[in-house]
Amino acid sequence: MPLSLRSEDHLDVRAVTVHARRMAWTTPPRLDPDRSRRRLQLLAELAGARAVQQRERPQRARSERLRQLIATRRRVAG
Repeated sequence: MPLSLRSEDHLDVRAVTVHARRMAWTTPPRLDPDRSRRRLQLLAELAGARAVQQRERPQRARSERLRQLIATRRRVAG
């Protein structure tokens, strides 16, 4: 009995192929150790700078956080 492909089988294969391609795009490239260390250092410095800004301007930070919460709630509700 010959093996035949149904149209549903073909669609499943295409879906898997598309999914595999999307996964390839989201997988980050491997970085060399020096570059990775510099990246982590930069991210830590940025986080520290943000913390200083929030300490210096607490009202602005609170209102920004409140805007983010409202926007998140609207996205979830709507």
